[in-house]
Amino acid sequence: MQQIPPARAATTGITDSERPAVGTRGDLVRAINAGAAAGRDRQPVTVCPYPPGDLRRSAWVRGYAKARPLDDEAAE
Repeated sequence: MQQIPPARAATTGITDSERPAVGTRGDLVRAINAGAAAGRDRQPVTVCPYPPGDLRRSAWVRGYAKARPLDDEAAE
């Protein structure tokens, strides 16, 4: 995701509170791995520790969805 430079943000009407929270690459990798672990453990998606609008939340959900087996796969 491309960040909007501050000078351009002022012309687009985006405030700092509306910008998504951005983590470092390491933060995003840790979030994916944590989500995958939660998915493998079949924990509910509501255990995600990141707030809405945080890119780490998106990464966590991506890891969760990739690792969690579908209902028909769990029976096998």
